[in-house]
Amino acid sequence: MAIFPRTGTGTAAPRPVDLRLPSLRHLGPNWYATVMGTAVVATAGASLPVDVPGLRASCVVVWALSAVALAAVLTARAGHWILHRDQARAHLMDPAVAPFHGCMSMALLAVGAGTLVVGRDVIGHPAAVVVDTVLFTTGTVAALAVAVVVPYLMVVRHRLAPGTASPVWLLPLVSPMVSAAVGPLLVPELAPGQGREALLLACYAMFGLSLLGTLVVVPLVFSRLVHEGPLPLAMTPTLFLVLGPLGQSTTAVNQLADVAPGAIAAPYASAFGAFAVLYGVPVMGFALLWLALSAAMVVRAMRRGMGFTMTWWGFTFPVGTCVTGAAGLARHTGLDAFTWLAVGLYALLVTAWAVAGVRTLGGLFSGVLLAAPRPLRPGTVRTT
Repeated sequence: MAIFPRTGTGTAAPRPVDLRLPSLRHLGPNWYATVMGTAVVATAGASLPVDVPGLRASCVVVWALSAVALAAVLTARAGHWILHRDQARAHLMDPAVAPFHGCMSMALLAVGAGTLVVGRDVIGHPAAVVVDTVLFTTGTVAALAVAVVVPYLMVVRHRLAPGTASPVWLLPLVSPMVSAAVGPLLVPELAPGQGREALLLACYAMFGLSLLGTLVVVPLVFSRLVHEGPLPLAMTPTLFLVLGPLGQSTTAVNQLADVAPGAIAAPYASAFGAFAVLYGVPVMGFALLWLALSAAMVVRAMRRGMGFTMTWWGFTFPVGTCVTGAAGLARHTGLDAFTWLAVGLYALLVTAWAVAGVRTLGGLFSGVLLAAPRPLRPGTVRTT
């Protein structure tokens, strides 16, 4: 798709004008991670059970950045599909890239939640409800579709060798968990009755869908680490992705417990509250164990020369879900320990977001991050 301008003599000019925007050719679905990582800084900050002067205003600014980033990435990805459809299809057939398609739904859901949590300070509550409803509905449909399509491709089209399980396999499976965690924000916006209860239980069903899928994949990831050794240096940050379903599921049960009394009758309403603590505390304990293990592996990788890649955004959204999970446990237990845990994790989140953001902008302006990636695939693609 190129235009060859003609000279005055009717001959073609030597340099064609390429309208396919080659910079978009290798812009994959992993770029939605920048939106997710930015949006969670806003929602996690608003969830902290402490009063920090200026924090709310800062969260509003970060939410606005996430909304702008979402619009930019959506536009760029649309251009990628329109102008480079062959590459877009190749991404679906690539077992290393296909799981990242789960990031789009999570980006929509994260910005939608941020709109209702902090964006309402700017656009008003009614408008925030409308925006969140649209983004939640679209994101949830996309999440459920990806949770089926990507595993299907892994079974039917991708050829994955034994011992190649990757934390990125969790991305399509954790997407419905994000819906389960942010959906409760819309429950009080519905009229009392069937609608509220249906949304509440739908979120609970997506919680179970994602949780059981996670319980299948995480053991495979740990088995790969034990039997095959550490991940390649560039992929080491993806170990933090395991924190996503752990922190997000803890967030989900606490959010569901908050809205259950107005949506479902006793004794189930009180059972939601009890389950939030009985489930959340042990899972948060395991999340901290995995955080320590992942941090040790990252330190090891950095000592061996790990450079910046887009996988560094794995340090943001998963940690943010642990912040909201710890904040939820602080609400339901009243323990100061969970309050300070949330604050400490939020400090880690903001630091990781700032570093990843600065390095991404630098790589974006230099063109390095838009260049063709180096081959790094755990398997090949079936041809039959």
